[in-house]
Amino acid sequence: MNLRSMPESKGVFYDRLEVRSPKSRDKSMLTALPGFLHQAIEGAPAVARQLAGVDLDRITSFEALASLPLLRKSELIERQRRALPLGELNGTPLERLAKLFVSPGPIFEPEGTRPDYWRFARAMFAAGIRTGDLVHNCFSYHLTPAGSMAESGARALGCPVIPAGTGQTEKQLEVIEALRPAAYVGTPSFLKILLSRARDEGRDVSSIKKALVSAEAFPLAMAEELEREHGVLAYQCYATADVGLIAYETPAREGLVIDEEVIVEIVRPGTGEPLPMGEVGEVVVTAFNPDYPLVRFATGDLSMMMPGPSPCGRTSRRLKGWLGRADQTTKVKGIFVHPSQVAEVAARHAEVGRLRLVVERADDRDRMTLHCEAAGDPALAAAIAASLQQVTGLHGEVLLVASGALANDGKVIDDRRELG
Repeated sequence: MNLRSMPESKGVFYDRLEVRSPKSRDKSMLTALPGFLHQAIEGAPAVARQLAGVDLDRITSFEALASLPLLRKSELIERQRRALPLGELNGTPLERLAKLFVSPGPIFEPEGTRPDYWRFARAMFAAGIRTGDLVHNCFSYHLTPAGSMAESGARALGCPVIPAGTGQTEKQLEVIEALRPAAYVGTPSFLKILLSRARDEGRDVSSIKKALVSAEAFPLAMAEELEREHGVLAYQCYATADVGLIAYETPAREGLVIDEEVIVEIVRPGTGEPLPMGEVGEVVVTAFNPDYPLVRFATGDLSMMMPGPSPCGRTSRRLKGWLGRADQTTKVKGIFVHPSQVAEVAARHAEVGRLRLVVERADDRDRMTLHCEAAGDPALAAAIAASLQQVTGLHGEVLLVASGALANDGKVIDDRRELG
């Protein structure tokens, strides 16, 4: 699937894809989806196993896509151990790839040979970076892919790059003073360190006026501080080492616009069940990447879809941003309890809304209480308690609460014990 077009380097938008109608975008992606899936199973044995028995030609709707099994990030380590280096998930043979990276786990990730493999140019353009800008790249170049992600995006925009990497603050300030880069890419915390250190030492780093940051939380208050105190307009993007860019911030600063080459779903943690607009759940991504075709890849991150288009004029769906981790597995009385088990309890009782399993410690004993949004019916509470014991093998109390009483934050298991 090739959705890319040449950037409109002097315009407001990176390309025309960003402003096409939502209906046109959906039609384009869903039309391309069966062909992409056929290509994926032909090149990647693990994807063929994931989709065994599926009539791929019928996967032409978001509902049909949601019927496919998830591939969880937590599974990658074991898959890769069994079949090094990429768990047979790569659609391009190893000898035809450009790079292999190593993330904590370890988890290995490939980079293909096509330009802007990670699709970072779009996010950098939205952050105001333009052709010819010298970019000071402070993402790590050591084993992990972040440095390469940003550099390939900058090169696609026609921007020269200073491969600064992380650390060596004093040396980096010397380089910035000498070379006068227009833009910074890296973590927001290191940007703040550089700017604050420069101010304290009377160093001139005023050439940096724009920035794209990622890999850490970037609240609006920090963005406002960077602009107010240092004159730097900084925007964030959301990306992973597995799929590259997922979504990016624009000058509207209202959520993150989803990239044009991925399909994003928000699902109930522990399941593959899509959630409605405005509900917090796990981010699941299908990236149209023939080199590494991850289908319904569950990232383990929490977010939610925002209604309506961005005020900036881009028409893609929007994410609220990173809202935490979905993998809330915990151990109670020596037994693991998973979000999927809470979801199974919910599936047995249609009259229940949100559920949250609260784990506490009292009198040196673990205690579970399942909070359920449902009418106060003692018989229902008893039935839910029975389901909880059947599913988890553990006894737990059930507390029925009013509809809307539980926070819409995606949390399924709330472990309140102080174990350290």
